Formats: sequence, structure tokens, C-alpha cells
Amino acid sequence: MALSASQTLNYPVDRVAAVFADEAFQRHVSELVGGRLESFTVDGDVAGAFTATVVRQLPTQRLPEIARKVVGEFLNVTQTETWGAPEADGSRQADIKVKVAGAPVDVAAVQRLAAEGDATKIELNGTVSSSVPLLGGKIASAAEPMVGKALNIQATQAEAWLAGEIN
Repeated sequence: MALSASQTLNYPVDRVAAVFADEAFQRHVSELVGGRLESFTVDGDVAGAFTATVVRQLPTQRLPEIARKVVGEFLNVTQTETWGAPEADGSRQADIKVKVAGAPVDVAAVQRLAAEGDATKIELNGTVSSSVPLLGGKIASAAEPMVGKALNIQATQAEAWLAGEIN
């Protein structure tokens, strides 16, 4: 299933990228959706190329009942973001991989933080897939709206975080 989301924040790219690489912010987002941040690591300097790995435990109450019976009350989700160094105009890009332990769902996406003056346009494009024979398409299509919503929550919360409304 195709995944696409876009949002503009009224802050420069370097500040938005720094928030995405902030453990306290990642903990806030995890708890906001009823989950828990299990671990967070950043390898490299956020001012250049770096990799951020977020492991969350997330509730499954919004999944269809049949899926909850298979995966239980919580899912462990590992999100790995491999960020390139800033471009000449400050724009940045990350390759994002999401793995869900115990569930046959994978996400591969590219997130771009495009500099638009003092603002940042966040663009995310990717795919949600499932390796289950015959049912993979249905599983992926059920997961896609939740993945898109989660990524939009992160962007919305980043703006509130930068405005000092929640940190």
C-alpha cells in the first residue's frame, strides 16, 4: 500500500530535525498514543548524517479484533531513520524503515524536510507491506492508515514542541 503525507511547520529544517532526534520528544509522542518508549539511540552528529533508532511499545486497541488476537495488547515497533547530511539550502532526507515484532508488517519510506524560507515542508512517501501469502494486501491496507496517522501525529507534535507548548 502506498503511503504519503505532507505537512508544513513554521520552523527551519535544522530545528525540526533536532526535535525528531530528541529522546524526550520521542518519549512524549510514544506516551501520547498510549505507548512507551523502550529505547532511543542516535549514531552520529545530528548536524550531519546520523541514524536514529526508536523502539516503542504501542497499544493495539485500534487494530481489528482479529489482528489483536494474533499480536496481543501491545506491539514492539522499531523505527530506524537514516538521515543524510543537510543539503546546501538546509533540506534533509531520511530513509525510514519500520519493523513490527510479531506482526508481518514492514514500512519503507523516505521523509524529506524541505526548506521553505524559515519554514519546513515535511514530505513522506513510502510503502506498507505484509509478507503473509494471500492476506498480505489486506493486512497492509489495514495498517497503512494507522502508519500515516502516526507520522502526522509526530509532525503536529513537533510543531507544538518547538512552540514550547508541550515540553
